[in-house]
Amino acid sequence: MFTTQLIDSAQTMAQWGKKLALICPPQLTIHLIGELGAGKTTFVRGFINALGHQGIVKSPTYTLVEPYKLPTHQLYHFDLYRLTDPEELEYMGIRDYLAETAVCVFEWAERGGALLGTPDLVIELHYRTITSRELNITAQTPAGKITLAQLT
Repeated sequence: MFTTQLIDSAQTMAQWGKKLALICPPQLTIHLIGELGAGKTTFVRGFINALGHQGIVKSPTYTLVEPYKLPTHQLYHFDLYRLTDPEELEYMGIRDYLAETAVCVFEWAERGGALLGTPDLVIELHYRTITSRELNITAQTPAGKITLAQLT
């Protein structure tokens, strides 16, 4: 089960993040995949702001993870861009994050390999033109399928 959308602006990308956040259950794993600058952080920013975060949402490129205690969700925003080996995730206690009742959003998820397990949703962002992106959301688990069905 999947959906595809053409995204023509950063505002529209953030709106899709918001749209997903508004139906997101309190435990979900989301993998974001796409080239540098494709809109992954913009999508996550819309997602986190929609869940009630009032401050700045920055990509945790250097810290690898940024926690957010939100009114209805505990959320962990990961950016694995700088990861050189998936084993580094073991050192940071990735299993503890994934075992919690929380939403885990991974930018550059492909760098985490099998240690991340099967995500509920995979969101792929691809350049169509210099100003537009294609957003593909695929459900890979029963929880992902329920969430995606509510989204479309």
